[in-house]
Amino acid sequence: MPRSAGNTRLRAARVAAGYNSQQALADALTKLGLSVGTRQLRRWESTNPPWPHPDCQRALTRLLGQDMQALGFTPPDGRDEARPDPSRRVVVGGAIAALGLATVPAQAQAAMQPATVAADFAAVTRSHRRMYWSVAPAELHPSVLAHARLGCALLAETAGDTRRAVAVALAESYLLAGRVEFFDLRAPDSADSTLLRALQAAGEADDPLLGAAVLAHTAFIPGWAGEREKAVERMIAARTYARRGPASAELLAWLDAVEAECETLCGNTRTALHLIGHGEDVLTAGSEHASPDWLDWFSAARLAAFKGNTQLKAGHVPQARETLTRVLEDLPPESDKQRTVILGDLAAVEAAAGRPEEACRYAGLALDQLGITWYATGMDRIREVRRTLAPHQHEQCVRDLDDKLYGWTTTVSALR
Repeated sequence: MPRSAGNTRLRAARVAAGYNSQQALADALTKLGLSVGTRQLRRWESTNPPWPHPDCQRALTRLLGQDMQALGFTPPDGRDEARPDPSRRVVVGGAIAALGLATVPAQAQAAMQPATVAADFAAVTRSHRRMYWSVAPAELHPSVLAHARLGCALLAETAGDTRRAVAVALAESYLLAGRVEFFDLRAPDSADSTLLRALQAAGEADDPLLGAAVLAHTAFIPGWAGEREKAVERMIAARTYARRGPASAELLAWLDAVEAECETLCGNTRTALHLIGHGEDVLTAGSEHASPDWLDWFSAARLAAFKGNTQLKAGHVPQARETLTRVLEDLPPESDKQRTVILGDLAAVEAAAGRPEEACRYAGLALDQLGITWYATGMDRIREVRRTLAPHQHEQCVRDLDDKLYGWTTTVSALR
């Protein structure tokens, strides 16, 4: 007599949710405060599974994203059936509804995707992360946003560990889109909305380190606008989230660097240099925790770049020249965008030192780099240098710089 396959619906839903063994699902149920072992899981996955208690029903529908009948259970007469709560939302702040933003969807009843969808979705997210350093932002940005929209759809069709993995990749995709909007396309309002969606997705994933990274990026927006109190408030939130996870030394030092840049832009260079000194100490001390893969925008050289810019703004011109020259030597070959910023800062150093020819030389090198890899932040640095060179605008070196600054490629890229 052929052996019954048992409750294949529950087994399929378990695997689709990322729980490849009965023990894995039992562990997830235990984390929700239920005392459920593999013996009970075997009974539920048997041919005639018993009807679970209400608290187990709620936990199963939450973890697996389907109602009890879809999970292969038949309710006894007079028993109520628990269903997934389609109104569940991760609370990021009361501003979401007021802002009229499209929110990251909560789990709802839908056809469930296989567990492999999380790895497939995350693979594209990783590819976008690598392409950021070389692909033109105007070309990459639509692709990243389209990928994020797919991720929102997948959240409604996944559950459990699979859903969490999709949410992590979705948060990273929205974070990347927000970075492009702010640093590359100079669209701070769009970046603010996009980063809020990234924070929602990080909340769905319950990933505090991603939350810290998103919140620190949101601090750049008021910081660059000179709104110090709002920037500091967001940095307090970012540090709070970082304490909740296994933060690496690089992540903690980057938080110092972000706050230092905001303080520098608000005119508080002494505070900024203190924060950078603390970040240097953090990197020297190190940490037992490794940095997450998505933290690819920061290193000791990047921290030194923050330091050089702050020294420049503080009027410490010789120190800034030494720091930035060393950074330029230490940058890896793939750091083209950052190289543009460093060249722009070195041009500003030479302009402040009264050396217009050297300032124009560095600015010209930065423009050459922008012709290869566009970066709005780098162009901002060069424009700022050009303004400081106004007293020398009749000199040949400045006129030559203008010819490059207002060439066809750079002018069109800037207007785009």
